[in-house]
Amino acid sequence: MKRQKRIGIFGWGLVAPKTPDIDTFEANLESTGTWLAPYEGFGPSNFLTGTPAFDLETYRPWFDARFPPSRYGQFRDKMGPMVQFAVGSFIQALGQNEGIEKYLHSLGDQCHVYVGTGLGEITVQHQQSLAYEKAKRRWDAFWATPERCEALRRHVEGEVDPTAPVDPASLETGTEEWFEAKSAWNAHWTRKSEALAAYLRQAAEIQAEPVPAGSGTGKLNTIRQKLSKVRALNKEWGCPEEPWAAVSPNMLWNIANIPAAQISMVGNIMGPAYAPIAACASFGIALRMGIDAIELGHAKAVVIGMTDPPPHPVIISAFYNANVVAADREVSRPMTGLKGTHVAGGSCIWIIGDAEEMLAQGFRPVGMEVVEVGTSSDAHHIITPSKAGPQIAMQRAMESIDKSDVWTWDMHATATPGDSTEVEHSLEMLDHDVVFTARKGTFGHGMSVGGGWELTAQHLGMAKGHLFPVDLAPEEIHADVARHNANFVMKRGCDVKRLAGGKLSMGIGGVNSCVISRPWDEAWVTERLNEAERKSSA
Repeated sequence: MKRQKRIGIFGWGLVAPKTPDIDTFEANLESTGTWLAPYEGFGPSNFLTGTPAFDLETYRPWFDARFPPSRYGQFRDKMGPMVQFAVGSFIQALGQNEGIEKYLHSLGDQCHVYVGTGLGEITVQHQQSLAYEKAKRRWDAFWATPERCEALRRHVEGEVDPTAPVDPASLETGTEEWFEAKSAWNAHWTRKSEALAAYLRQAAEIQAEPVPAGSGTGKLNTIRQKLSKVRALNKEWGCPEEPWAAVSPNMLWNIANIPAAQISMVGNIMGPAYAPIAACASFGIALRMGIDAIELGHAKAVVIGMTDPPPHPVIISAFYNANVVAADREVSRPMTGLKGTHVAGGSCIWIIGDAEEMLAQGFRPVGMEVVEVGTSSDAHHIITPSKAGPQIAMQRAMESIDKSDVWTWDMHATATPGDSTEVEHSLEMLDHDVVFTARKGTFGHGMSVGGGWELTAQHLGMAKGHLFPVDLAPEEIHADVARHNANFVMKRGCDVKRLAGGKLSMGIGGVNSCVISRPWDEAWVTERLNEAERKSSA
């Protein structure tokens, strides 16, 4: 069913490998050089990754112009990279149309924020998990001694505890088996320590003091006094910091909804702000949700987007053991060796809106008009796409447009054997002269943000009449792909016909999103902008 409202993009910004902003992104797309670099998180390794180019200090003047001096420092110290990338991209997006920041605030709850993540803030999570583990080992080692645990003393003296784990003293010191046994041994006796029980009773008495009624100052003073008393108690016992005191509250300040929440706070946006999450299909899903909110009249503008942390060894390891990441020191490009993809991080934020409404305010659209977004699930497999699922998303996205009008198509294409299947299944839905693009060999695979980068690249190219080049030559196409006789954008790029473009994303878990876009009718846009100018001058 055809929508009643036309949807435009009225601001965008991003952070990507070798790319701190949207202007650099466009400039970098003009060449076919790689944006990936050797990953050093394991020490020497065979992995290439996409590390975002980002400097938060770039945005300090923006913060200082709007908030007290302490606000920037709080944001810098409490927010992890995932949140910082998203807010930086949002600030960029505000820069495309003068006055749009004030307008978004003026909409009250009719401006929404849908910004999610694929991986979450693994950087902060990992740091704090390590801090906890170190503190827990120190804690257990302190309490699990004969002088602080009578049960252990009796065990050592011959009254054996049948539930005791393997004594690490019976193992070779320094081995992995010894290390694991030592942790289990200390944890067991810590639970039985009568000294720890006495300590906890004293700590509970301190924490039991109620917060006084009245001002917030009284509450803060009580909290500080409790912390001071606990520190004094620890000094009295000579014990290390409690493991529950070793984890920063930054763990909470960087959960999945915080990029959206921070954009709401720094942008003074009063509508709902939350995180849609759909792995690699996330950007299209957020765009679909934003369009729905506008079409239903719940919003006039929506900030949508995705953000992922920098490449992290835990994530690279997971991709490696899922057999989808390249590990031979070379750039793995879609359609060629099918050796796997490259992990990347960064963000992409769009401000979308009811085009009639936004143009009436004098805001000019960037990129192309968003015609439709189709979504679906495979109901099939956690990582291997089905045939039916992506095709349903494509069908829904193309309901209001003829397939002959779809001139170019950007693939999900992860440089795995699935590339060939994706070409085959896509050609069943499209004209055979469609021109394919596949860009994960350029900037890598951002779990949630990759689709946003690819879609923005398509919009930038089509809006200026020339698809950016892809580092691909005819002789490099893998035999399994070549047999489908598909057309690909290669190293010289290609001129654009004034038709529509499509973009498919397929996410882990079997969720799909497909976006159809077309160049704006410049006469239609100009007429409405001129009318807005006449009204503002009257």
